[in-house]
Amino acid sequence: MKKTGIICSAILSFLFSSCMNKNSEQDLQKANNQFYSALNIMFTGDGGPIDAIWAHENNITYLGPFGGYMTGWEAIGEEFKKNAAMKLGGKIVCKDLYLYPGKEIAYTVCVEEGENINAEGKIVKVSHRATNIFKRINGEYKMVHHHTDLSPQLETAFDKEIK
Repeated sequence: MKKTGIICSAILSFLFSSCMNKNSEQDLQKANNQFYSALNIMFTGDGGPIDAIWAHENNITYLGPFGGYMTGWEAIGEEFKKNAAMKLGGKIVCKDLYLYPGKEIAYTVCVEEGENINAEGKIVKVSHRATNIFKRINGEYKMVHHHTDLSPQLETAFDKEIK
C-alpha cells in the first residue's frame, strides 16, 4: 500500500510539473509574441505597448541593433520613445524561435527578420539574431533583457535620425 502511494505521488508530481512546464511555455510564447507585436506597433510611432511588456526596473538591460548598452528602465524607456518617434515603419517577425521557460526567469532565442522604412521611404531589410530574457513579475513574464546583433544596414539607413 505504501509503495502504491509513493508511485501515485510520483506520477501526480510528474503530471503537475508537466502542466507547469506547458503553462510556462505558453506564458513565455505569449510574452514573446507580445514583445514583437509591441515592437511593430512602436514602428508606427506608438510606444505604449512596448512600455507595457518591459519590467520597469533598474537592473534590466538592452543591447539593440544600433549598438550601445543600456541599463535601467529610465534609459531603455527613453530609447524606445526615441525609436517610436523615428516611425521606422515596416514589420519584424521572430523566426526559428526556441523557448526556454522557467518558473521565475525564462528566455527565447530567434532570428528577427523583416524590414523597416527609412526617412526617404526606402525599404531596409532586417535579419539578425536575438535573445530575449523574461522575468515573472506578478504572475506574468516581463522583459528584462533584449539583445540583437548589430545591424549596419539599419545604422546606415537611419544615421541622421539616430544622432
